[in-house]
Amino acid sequence: MYRFYNANALNKYEDDCVIRAISCATNKSWDYVYDYLSDIAQYEGTLLDKKEFVRNYLDRTYQRLNGIHGSVGYVSGMFPNNTLLITARNHIVCSKLGVIYDTFDCRDYEVESVWLVN
Repeated sequence: MYRFYNANALNKYEDDCVIRAISCATNKSWDYVYDYLSDIAQYEGTLLDKKEFVRNYLDRTYQRLNGIHGSVGYVSGMFPNNTLLITARNHIVCSKLGVIYDTFDCRDYEVESVWLVN
């Protein structure tokens, strides 16, 4: 299942999937997540939307689930009782209780990695 979700503080459509997904997964505001990740990225001398930064942050913060393959929709359905952060090619999305939250329907995207938030 897919539900529209745009946490952008000004309701803009930006390339902010990292902030949007983490905001959704953690129930924190878009502004809070943006500031938090920006501070970490600045400390590390990188940008908060760099793939390597995002993966390293997620690995430090959440449990990565290895060996998970399939589409975003399929993987989301495998975990109807959990919150996940799922990366696909050039994208990250939040799944809560088997529902994909994003500004567009990415259920057919092929999963790269999955992190268990709770």
